[in-house]
Amino acid sequence: MSRLHPLAERHAVEKLGWLRAAVLGANDGTLSTGSLIVGVASSHATHGGILIAGLSALVAGALSMAAGEYVSVSSQADSERADLAREQQELDTHWDGEVTELAGIYQQRGLSADLARKVAIELMNHDALGAHARDELGLSDLTAAKPLQAACASATAFASGAVLPVLAAVLTPEAWVSWSVSLTSVVALAVLGAVGAMAGGAPPLRPTVRVTFWGIVAMLVTGGIGHLFGV
Repeated sequence: MSRLHPLAERHAVEKLGWLRAAVLGANDGTLSTGSLIVGVASSHATHGGILIAGLSALVAGALSMAAGEYVSVSSQADSERADLAREQQELDTHWDGEVTELAGIYQQRGLSADLARKVAIELMNHDALGAHARDELGLSDLTAAKPLQAACASATAFASGAVLPVLAAVLTPEAWVSWSVSLTSVVALAVLGAVGAMAGGAPPLRPTVRVTFWGIVAMLVTGGIGHLFGV
């Protein structure tokens, strides 16, 4: 007789954290770097000057994303550690009260009072801090803040998006840099919008149109500034 195993379900929400950060970083890299290159190219700068501006935008943007994400996630990690320390202190001094508190959470989720208290006692006897971290504070190993990992991921995502307009500027003659970078950036933004929507389980049309529209607006504005102040 064969043994039946339940199928592991996969939900789009499980990917939303890293997916949102990756798509946002790549979009930011493509849009900001591409727009800057278009603005510089529209000011009649030399090809060398355009490339320096593009590479500088890539490096500075990636480092800025990494630093900002590291500081932000580090603050989150500090808050999580403080919450866990406070919870451990409460467990050490008010065990019965913490049992009641956890049982109340399970009652709100649909368990009877007796069963909720039994579940709370069983879980706390196994791992009291883990039970309260998960069910009271909403913390777990999967959602724990990891500053260095977040910083590296943000920098990589930004650079992966920024490298496309930079390569377009490198491979295009000086007279056509603005058009080439604009087209490359807009197409990349459309693809990122569609991929992000489909990977998250959403219809791709609206996100693709939305990100493409704002990409075109950004290119037009920076190109206009370049023409206005060009030398």
